[in-house]
Amino acid sequence: MALRFYGSGAAAVFAPLETLSRSELVERRLTDAIALGLLPDSEQLPGESDLAGIFGVSTTTVREALSSLRLRGLIQTRRGRGGGSFVRAQEEMSAAIVRDRLEELSLAQLRDLGDHYSAIAGTAARLAAERATPDDVQRLGGVCDSLENAEGLGARRRADAQFHIEVAATAQSTRLYRAEVSLQAEVGTLLWLAFGDDESHRRTVQSCRDVVAAIERTDGDAARTAAEERVADSTARLIDLRLALED
Repeated sequence: MALRFYGSGAAAVFAPLETLSRSELVERRLTDAIALGLLPDSEQLPGESDLAGIFGVSTTTVREALSSLRLRGLIQTRRGRGGGSFVRAQEEMSAAIVRDRLEELSLAQLRDLGDHYSAIAGTAARLAAERATPDDVQRLGGVCDSLENAEGLGARRRADAQFHIEVAATAQSTRLYRAEVSLQAEVGTLLWLAFGDDESHRRTVQSCRDVVAAIERTDGDAARTAAEERVADSTARLIDLRLALED
């Protein structure tokens, strides 16, 4: 329906609301961590009361989320001494989780997510070029080395996320840093799919080094462009994968 009386600028105001319940949000957060390998196989989760405190929800909400994770085979609960909830992580299961998440998003939502990602990454890179010290540049180069040497999807994804976060830290903007951390948590699971082959990994490493080189030259425009291009590449790959799911 057209928003006749409000103008096109009101479209974001009248966009659909988030429909997930609090228990579903907790479930999604833990699911993402398992899929990314942040919670490895056999890792014991904190107790229900501890999780409730961490997420700022009730123990009932946590219990509902854990019950759903058990039904999906993502955790196993053991009773008695030494019991608790333990992660059951398998690469095939993680791939299925990520594809299901990608399938939930429309092409318009993916483009919007890419636009947001690009805006944060590009601005952080531009400011980093203006404010970085030689030590900052050296640290960023080390993160690129870690990304290049990372083996496996989970390790590559974590190294790439760390690079984005380090650039935001170098920008010396608390708000940008927080936005980047939050964004990595949101897109991390999806980008897990974009690190599946060695060629895409090679391009990602090179784009990382392009950003660092521009920061070292104090060329803010080039740093921003390089950061936006690496995000655009990841977004394009995700859109291609999303279209492939419709075939």
